[in-house]
Amino acid sequence: MNGRTELPPEEKAPGVSQKRLTIAALVIMNMVAVISLRGLPAEAEYGLSSIFYYVFAAVFFLVPVSLVAAELATGWPEKGGVFRWVGEAFGGRLAFLAMSMLFIEVTIWFPTALTFGAVALAYTGPDKGLDAQLSGKRFFVLAVVLIVYWLATFVAFRGVASFSRVAKWGGIIGTIVPAGILIVLGFSYVIAGNSPRIDTGWGELLPDFGNFSNVVLAASIFLFYAGMEMNAIHVKEVKNPSRNYPIAILIAAVGTVVIFVLGTLAIAFVVPHADINLTQSLLSAYGDMFDWAGISWAAPIVAAALAVGVLAGIVTWVGGPSSGLLVVAKGGYLPRFFQVTNAHGMATHIMYLQAGMVTFLSVLFVVLPSVQAAYQILSQLTVILYLVMYLIMFAAAIHLRYSQPYRPRPYRIPGRGNIGMWIIAGAGFIGALIAFVLSFVPPDQISIGSPALYVGLLMGLAIVFIALPLWIYAIRKPHWRDPDAGFAPFTWQAEGRHPGVQSDSSATTGELLHHPPLKGPSGPGNAP
Repeated sequence: MNGRTELPPEEKAPGVSQKRLTIAALVIMNMVAVISLRGLPAEAEYGLSSIFYYVFAAVFFLVPVSLVAAELATGWPEKGGVFRWVGEAFGGRLAFLAMSMLFIEVTIWFPTALTFGAVALAYTGPDKGLDAQLSGKRFFVLAVVLIVYWLATFVAFRGVASFSRVAKWGGIIGTIVPAGILIVLGFSYVIAGNSPRIDTGWGELLPDFGNFSNVVLAASIFLFYAGMEMNAIHVKEVKNPSRNYPIAILIAAVGTVVIFVLGTLAIAFVVPHADINLTQSLLSAYGDMFDWAGISWAAPIVAAALAVGVLAGIVTWVGGPSSGLLVVAKGGYLPRFFQVTNAHGMATHIMYLQAGMVTFLSVLFVVLPSVQAAYQILSQLTVILYLVMYLIMFAAAIHLRYSQPYRPRPYRIPGRGNIGMWIIAGAGFIGALIAFVLSFVPPDQISIGSPALYVGLLMGLAIVFIALPLWIYAIRKPHWRDPDAGFAPFTWQAEGRHPGVQSDSSATTGELLHHPPLKGPSGPGNAP
């Protein structure tokens, strides 16, 4: 995960010529949306067997997410993104739940990303020993997380244009360049004759399935690949999408897996297994590599670059989830209080709510036994909530093949009848379900204090965050809807039917709104 969220696609005006995306451009867009170095130490725990987990997650998650989202985005291009797709299949309740999971997941992601940024900031000092001690101080990490996040919130109030250039260069400086350095130096270390810190026999490629706890930490790898669905909105801008989009997805998937695998192995080659730390190992690996290469002076520079990358990403994405939720709020799913925007069009009240949630979760750092334990718990919580959204999305894609079989889909998952959809979306659903279950099991590799407290916190927080949007939906009021929001009704609303009833229409939502069927009235008030 690269700090992205599901942003609602803008509706294109009919007749407006759109610039065609090449396969190469789409490959780069998808890779940039997914790749991040922050989580590599978690998988370095597994050595060569991490290759198995990366490939497994790509086959059962990355590719299914990309292809399913492409069909949904082209079939239902109206505003709302995943909210639109799920709502078309199951109605407003599950649609609001799915969108809320995106908002809450990204909100929880902020403390984990900023924890990594705080550690990188600590390693910019001249003494690595003192830097390591500082990075483990919970109150130092907490202070950095809160100060930077609230600062980013106030910067985001000025609108996306004010910091888009910072985000672009921050991604290059803080992700792409450090990734290249990590891979080149890590493999040069081994090629030069140094012994890798892991076993490199062929037998190490397969994990030890007999040790159940070894599989638990790998569940987080699914979230590494989360976010590729955000670029599915561009599939209509690709020439010959039924051919070129799958090719671009395959190339992007392979490239992403290769970068993740090589980066993870580079850490595993250099950092001893016993010394791997989820928040510090990436910086330790850079330090060891630079010492070996005789350029130890470069370690603080790379640490600063990583910090810049994290901070730029936070500033960019702090307004992302609020923008997505604002669209849904104006559709009548949140009180008018949360629909307030400033002169720059930013959802200030939603952003204050988001900042309050970040503050609350960050304070949890001071009650847990270590920064690493807090990092792991919040990371797993983001996995759990995001996977809830993906489970609903995969189910919605299958359901829509039956409830709206004649809906025009410029990109359609290939396969006779619905077989292709069942295979692709089914694989994604099963993979996400396995990762969801494993996310609740405490990992042996990390000291998390009491296992019961770990599981209890995860289950309690997950239940609260899932129940909250369901409660809000249950108490929603008709006057919450903004009549000027321009939020199109769901297709089944326009047709005056229940979302579970099959539609025989081949019309798009726009066509239905211009030529409504002669059926009973429908509207947001009767949404299931």
